[in-house]
Amino acid sequence: MDWKKFFGFASLPKPDFIRAYEKSMERKFPKGKPLSEVEFLVLDTETTGLTIKKDHVLSYGSVLVIDNRIKISNSREFYLKPKKRNREAIKVHGLVQERPYVSRERLIRTFLEDARQKVLVGHHLGFDLAMLERVGKSMGLRKIKNPGLDTYDLAVRLDRGRYYDPHTVPAKEYSLDRLCERYAIALDDRHTAAGDALLTAQLLVKLLKVAEAKGIKTYGDLLG
Repeated sequence: MDWKKFFGFASLPKPDFIRAYEKSMERKFPKGKPLSEVEFLVLDTETTGLTIKKDHVLSYGSVLVIDNRIKISNSREFYLKPKKRNREAIKVHGLVQERPYVSRERLIRTFLEDARQKVLVGHHLGFDLAMLERVGKSMGLRKIKNPGLDTYDLAVRLDRGRYYDPHTVPAKEYSLDRLCERYAIALDDRHTAAGDALLTAQLLVKLLKVAEAKGIKTYGDLLG
C-alpha cells in the first residue's frame, strides 16, 4: 500500500510552468560560450529576516544583463503580502505603505520563466534562492536548477585568486555597500529588492570587465 496516498500526503502534480522550467534546464550550458553571449538574471529578495525556515519573502526584484548591458526594460518588481508583520523588516525595507501585491504563484511562475537558460546572479545568492525555493515548495518546486554566480564570491576571487581561504576574507570589505563604493556605483534605492538587484547588476558589469582583463573570457572560465 502507498501510505502517502492513504493518508493524503501524496504530492500533487507539478504545474505546467514548473515542468516547462525543469525541461528547459536539461540543456547544459556550453563551457566555451563567450561571456558576451551569456545571459545573466540578477535578482534580490527582501525578507522578514535571515532565517530561511521561519522568515518570509516580502519582495522580489530582478533585471537582465546581456553583453555587459543592463536591460532595464526587462526588470521585475513584485511584492508579496506578508504573512506576519515584522516591524524591524518594515523599518529596514520601507514596506509600510500598501503595495500592489501579487500571488506567490505569479511570483514563482514569472521568476521561472525569466530564469530559463540564464545564469542567476545575486549578492549572497544562496540565501535568495533558498527563500524562493521556500515560496515555491507548495507548488512542487524542489530545486532551482540554474547555475549561479555570487558577486561576493566573484569579487573576492578577482582580488585573491580562485583558491582563496574564505576564513581569511574580511567580509565587511565585500559587502554590497562597500563594493559599490569601491566601484563608484551610487547607492540609490538601497534595501528594496528592485533597487538592490539593479545595484548588483551594476556591480556585475564592473566585475565582468575586471574578469575579462584577467583572462576570464568564457562561461567555463567564469563558473568552472
